[in-house]
Amino acid sequence: MPDTRTETRTITTTGHFTFADWQERVIGPSEDASPRLAHASVRNTFSGGIEAAGTICEYSIVYTTSKTGSFAGMELLTGRLDGREGGFAVEERGWFDEDGTVHCAFEVVEGSGSGELTGLKGKGGFTARHGETAVAYRFEYELG
Repeated sequence: MPDTRTETRTITTTGHFTFADWQERVIGPSEDASPRLAHASVRNTFSGGIEAAGTICEYSIVYTTSKTGSFAGMELLTGRLDGREGGFAVEERGWFDEDGTVHCAFEVVEGSGSGELTGLKGKGGFTARHGETAVAYRFEYELG
């Protein structure tokens, strides 16, 4: 009998993103308290393997000191992934250091791929250093 299984291969793509329109507000207890909870709405523009302009990103942030903390968020990307058109969502988790360096890992939300990205699975990450205008990312994915 012929083998009808399809082999899925992992593809790695890279690029940069820039962020704009960072809107953050303190939820509580106050600007000077630690820990404190904040919410941020951000728009990003991706280039490279992921091409997406004006993404929608929402973060929940916990500041453990005035300069350190952790965050979780969701981001919707619509555009192209290595030439394939569609959209997908990623869940992001990370932390930030005293010097402003942000460490983030993200994973595609299962079932969120649309268009030519239907069935997309993947994960990636980035490290953003304070003052950088473009942040490098790495994304490993499978389309199945």
